[in-house]
Amino acid sequence: MTDTTYRKPSDAELRERLTPAQYQVTQHEGTERAFTGEYWNTTDDGIYVDVVSGEALFSSTDKYDAGCGWPSFTRPIRRASLTENTDHKIGYARTEVRSPLADSHLGHVFPDGPQAEGGLRYCINSAALRFVPLARMADEGYGEYLDLFPAR
Repeated sequence: MTDTTYRKPSDAELRERLTPAQYQVTQHEGTERAFTGEYWNTTDDGIYVDVVSGEALFSSTDKYDAGCGWPSFTRPIRRASLTENTDHKIGYARTEVRSPLADSHLGHVFPDGPQAEGGLRYCINSAALRFVPLARMADEGYGEYLDLFPAR
């Protein structure tokens, strides 16, 4: 979903539409506790989209179990799918990742991922995501990403 006419909902709309956890994570750089998020151990085929804008962010084909308790990915669907900022909130520099259209806080990227896959670990809060199963991708407007699953 690359709609350049996207308009981020007002704060009141977001508070109404999102759960308290989704609002805290995406709008106030919150972090859910490890092993508590909805998608940390999901293994189904599909894509993960920004819970605020619906923008496609990650594919299950790039998801792996990093043992950290959050959904972890080796890369985004498209590099332009994310923006990065330096975050010093816990006393040292980390690279925060955000969605470009809605500016939702998603999580962080670390250089300790699988070396064979580029060495990055995108550690993402489940509360920032909505999972779209492969079988529903076309119906929900994400047909352009079906080629990520050629053998399925």
